[in-house]
Amino acid sequence: MTRSIVGLITHRRAKYGFIIFWLIVVAVAGPLAGKLTDVEKNEAKSWLPGSAESTKALDAQAAFASPNTLPAVVVYERPSGLTPADQQKIAADAQTWAGLGELDGKVVGPIPAQDGQAAEIIIPLDLGEEGWNKAAAAVEGITATARNGANGMTAYVTGPAGIAADSSKAFEGIDSTLLYGTITVVVVILLLTYRSPVLWLLPVISAGVALTVAQGVIYLLAKNAGLTVNAQSAGILTVLVFGAGTDYALLLVARYREELRKHEDRHEAMAVALHRAGPAIIASASTVVVGMLCLMFAETNATRGLGPVAAIGILVGLAVMLTLLPALLTTVGRWVFWPKRPVFGSREPTTTGFWAKIGAGIARRARLTWIVTTLVLAALAVGIVQLDASGLTNAQSFRGNPDSVVGEETVSRHFPAGAGNPVVVVSGAGQADAVRAAFAGTSGIDRATVTPPVIRNGTAYLEGTLTAPADSQAAYATVDRVRDAVHAVPGADALVGGNTAINLDVQRAAEHDRNLIIPIVLLVVFLILMMLLRAVIGPVLLIATVVLSFGAALGASALVFRHIFGFEGADTSLPLFVFVFLVALGIDYNIFLMTRVREESTRHGTRRGALVGLAATGGVITSAGLVLAGTFAVLATLPLTGFAEIGFAVAFGVLLDTIVVRSVLVTALNLDLGRHIWWPSGLARQPDVPAEQAADEAMRLPAPGPAARLD
Repeated sequence: MTRSIVGLITHRRAKYGFIIFWLIVVAVAGPLAGKLTDVEKNEAKSWLPGSAESTKALDAQAAFASPNTLPAVVVYERPSGLTPADQQKIAADAQTWAGLGELDGKVVGPIPAQDGQAAEIIIPLDLGEEGWNKAAAAVEGITATARNGANGMTAYVTGPAGIAADSSKAFEGIDSTLLYGTITVVVVILLLTYRSPVLWLLPVISAGVALTVAQGVIYLLAKNAGLTVNAQSAGILTVLVFGAGTDYALLLVARYREELRKHEDRHEAMAVALHRAGPAIIASASTVVVGMLCLMFAETNATRGLGPVAAIGILVGLAVMLTLLPALLTTVGRWVFWPKRPVFGSREPTTTGFWAKIGAGIARRARLTWIVTTLVLAALAVGIVQLDASGLTNAQSFRGNPDSVVGEETVSRHFPAGAGNPVVVVSGAGQADAVRAAFAGTSGIDRATVTPPVIRNGTAYLEGTLTAPADSQAAYATVDRVRDAVHAVPGADALVGGNTAINLDVQRAAEHDRNLIIPIVLLVVFLILMMLLRAVIGPVLLIATVVLSFGAALGASALVFRHIFGFEGADTSLPLFVFVFLVALGIDYNIFLMTRVREESTRHGTRRGALVGLAATGGVITSAGLVLAGTFAVLATLPLTGFAEIGFAVAFGVLLDTIVVRSVLVTALNLDLGRHIWWPSGLARQPDVPAEQAADEAMRLPAPGPAARLD
């Protein structure tokens, strides 16, 4: 950071201006942040790319039915057979629901099962554009009616409305659950790190300000600029701002405490800390921001929307941690570090601490260390073959057995498995009969359920029931066959939609996004590292270590998912999300380490600099990794498999990257390659010493003194 900016932030009086500024901003943003859930888009269409066939089908079928219709399938079951009283009660319920005000068409049923043990009623609910959020209340009322006076007959509400209701319940309170859980994790780790009853307050307050302001900004963009926000991206925002923001705070506070031992005036100490640590923090945040913005290349609306949501959170967090936090720290003074206040003139303990000893041990067998570490990580990466990221069924999506899942299983026992989730075909009216014949003749479609075409304004509308569960791979294969069949009808311009087609298109868009975005992120991060380190060899190796770390984390997670947690599959977006978070955030720690190594290399040579850099940053980077891993692990508290998988994989990957890749693998590579790591910069031509000699000398090096001043 430049002298003028640093001087302004650490000015004895200007610091109060920064505090007042952020108080005003958070007061304005607070009410807006509270409205963020009002602009969330959680319905299926908000996830779809505009080019998807199911999206076009949704638009075309608007002339026949509301695009907001969520059919509720009520299924009744008595294994011993429905009694006359049961049948009378079911018919009465159908009459009751026929009078609901939120219907888009007529209530269908009761439809008896051929085995006489079950019956179902289909209620076409139209809850408006906020249907996903309103589904829980509507389904609760339907469930209460169905179970009232059932006398031992079971009743469940499933279908799109039932699934939407259970999904919205799972997300209910997500903001408070994640916020309180994340704050708890951060506070505990900061208490253990600082061992101070007061110091932890300042990073937590700063992170809270950053989250509130970010949510306010995102609300304005979602309301006025078309930014797509859903419950998933809003939840990840909370974790990301607290996790990454606290990481930046840890790095700054660690450098500030180091400089307080060398400068009697705390404002001068903060100025040096900002000047030295600020560029690394800015570079790290920039890498995360650019990595997240790469998500905007995605076809899937939800993934594309996550990019700017996460980037805004990181940018606001960066601004707060580099302005408000320094102002708070210099305002309260040294006492905030009590009981371990950094005394002016005292020795920096990291120079001979735990990480200094670890570095010395690595230096004596640097090549063997990085080879063995690489082989272990590669072995973990082999576990990726156990990962089935082809998507989660409705039953697999929930951790537990909500009513919609139990009801879906009940329907599949007594009715065509796709009942209540029809495949929709829209075509030109002139070819309607040919399209219906092709549709009905497709394997996987129950021929008897294909409806006669309804004609409006030159367009025909048809529905048919799948013989397989609507969220199964067999159903997706049927949709493909239907598309092939109806597309072959000349001049029909047929489109195939429905919930199964929507889910299929979302999965395929996610696969496209993964294959496109991963190479883009790698290229962007590599270019940033080259500019930051002014080298080529170093960035190549850093990128390779992060990719290896990602592979190991995903491979190990796949084994845990399958053999410990019992998860049968993974969401299609899991590899992309884990990759982006681990590469963008994992490279942070390499930036923190390597910028310090470069700084020390200019004074002590590369191998000595590698050991001094590890000793100086080892503790703070490990603490930062624990914070980030802990905050992402909070995602696993939600009753949704997708969140649990993302939370575990990212948390495990961050710990792996922090403890093994950054401290062991990267340090061993630095020590083995020495000055060549900086090729082609001038540092690559400076003389260096053997790794063993560097270890002995590094343990005797004094803490940096006058060289750490602003210049």
